Amino acid sequence: MKNLAFITLGISMAMVSCQNKTDETKNQKLGAEAIRIHDEIMPQISTFDKTTVKIDSILANLAEIKATKADLDTAATRVELTNLQDSIEAATDNMMTWMKDYDAASTDDAYQQKELDKITAMQKQFESVTSQINKTLTPFNQ
Repeated sequence: MKNLAFITLGISMAMVSCQNKTDETKNQKLGAEAIRIHDEIMPQISTFDKTTVKIDSILANLAEIKATKADLDTAATRVELTNLQDSIEAATDNMMTWMKDYDAASTDDAYQQKELDKITAMQKQFESVTSQINKTLTPFNQ
């Protein structure tokens, strides 16, 4: 009877141990995926910074650019470039806030899933901003 109790206890402990390892593995996978996405999109920040400098230069020289591109609507261009700068700043700020607030050591699956969802949304935001940069600045690339 004692042996049966020890066997049952042993099996119970093994099941709990396996469950903890499964939870830990899921948690680690969520965290690793969040970091992978971060590492993929983070280098774009330097491109965004360079683009902001380029936009500042275009805005500062809009009158001269108008002289070479007579059909350029400077008012609409100024609005479009300012909106692009705002989009770049928002994406960059989101990344900085996420990095500051993210707790990679958290073992809470719900937290890690929420953070993975945030960084995945941010990845989409970065893709959108990159597309907006390409579309908006193409006329100024020579």
